[in-house]
Amino acid sequence: MNRPIFMFRPNLRSPEHRKAWEILQNVPEGQKNAFLVRAILETVHKEELEHLLRRVIREEIQAVPVSAASREDAIPQEMMGFLDSLLTEG
Repeated sequence: MNRPIFMFRPNLRSPEHRKAWEILQNVPEGQKNAFLVRAILETVHKEELEHLLRRVIREEIQAVPVSAASREDAIPQEMMGFLDSLLTEG
């Protein structure tokens, strides 16, 4: 089986491409493939962890009960009275 060929052609007008090119140039010869493999795998791993963390936080927030007392504290009684008066005027 032939090894696949990958070509990286940065657009040096792009600040991100230029920075990536500078970083890649500082990697010692013979280690660039390993560096790129690690960078790709770490990026995917971080994205997966972020997705998992967001899902867990979302689930935990949904599991927290909201008590009536905390809802009443969130909106002052004066505001509730004002809103009630708007509803009854019509």
